[in-house]
Amino acid sequence: MKLVTFELATLAGRIRRIGALSDQGILDLNFAYARLLAERGHGRPQRVADALIPPDMLAFLEGGEPAMAAARETLDLLLPLAETTPASHGPIGINGERLFHPPDDVTILAPLPRANLIRDFLAFEAHAKRGYERRGQEMPKLWYEIPVYYKGNPRAIIGPDTTVEWPSFTRKFDYELEIACIIGKEGRDIPVERANEYIAGYTIFNDFSARDVQMEEVSLRLGPSKGKDFATGMGPMLVTPESVGDVRNLRMTAKVNGELWSDGNSGASHWTFPQMIAHVSRSETLYPGDVFGSGTVGGGCGYELDRWVQPGDLIELEIATLGVLRHRVGSPVKEGMHVPAV
Repeated sequence: MKLVTFELATLAGRIRRIGALSDQGILDLNFAYARLLAERGHGRPQRVADALIPPDMLAFLEGGEPAMAAARETLDLLLPLAETTPASHGPIGINGERLFHPPDDVTILAPLPRANLIRDFLAFEAHAKRGYERRGQEMPKLWYEIPVYYKGNPRAIIGPDTTVEWPSFTRKFDYELEIACIIGKEGRDIPVERANEYIAGYTIFNDFSARDVQMEEVSLRLGPSKGKDFATGMGPMLVTPESVGDVRNLRMTAKVNGELWSDGNSGASHWTFPQMIAHVSRSETLYPGDVFGSGTVGGGCGYELDRWVQPGDLIELEIATLGVLRHRVGSPVKEGMHVPAV
């Protein structure tokens, strides 16, 4: 499944819902499941639907495999009905709700607008090596023994096709081309061999960076913090594992204003998501809605390339089967601040 969080306008204001993306449009999973329950004679279909497939992505993930199974069944049973009529004409929910929405009629948000926790790793050897080289340092042998990560800001997630603000405190704004997995089941002391069971799905992850600030922070042996915490791009959808295929063989590209800047493959990472999950869960509990970023693919950022995005640039990250994540770079938020041309 391709799961999305979307926003639509109603007479009562704008509301957020979760849905499954298909060729027929975006299926509102909560309302659609209520319809299925009503057809089966359930006395309180909407109440049960709200409990098992709530319209909030984090709450849905907390439902675990029963919620996922109900969502798959709902999509499988409702798709044939949608194929016979345009999305604008039906099918409808138990209270007349539209069940399928054309993507152009809604706003697609980050699939998980508020993560439970963000951990971003440094999993690609080529990116790690280049970073140490640029700082005049040798690659630590310990990097090959520990999948290191930092914790990001779960309140600073921004969705696709939006403008990312240029922070007032930086002159070197950067993108980072990453893939992320989202945890779908609570667990602790998870063995590598079973770690895939805890992954709800995958999405594209743009770890926006203020490089000059980040370099200052890491030189003090702590952080990054301000260099990262201002924004994290995620989306456009959460794709469940059976719909991704081989997550170790996905082409990853970044374009700036239509020009290809980065081109890599997910399989080039030294550390895998199961290894990351096993490492983090040692004497520590993982929860649904935890996000694990892979770190930047080799050549997947301006810092490695010594090329820097500018205000107004369009950044497009694409990963096979996961879609395209687009952001426009905004102007510096501090009025009158000069960003030197590079």
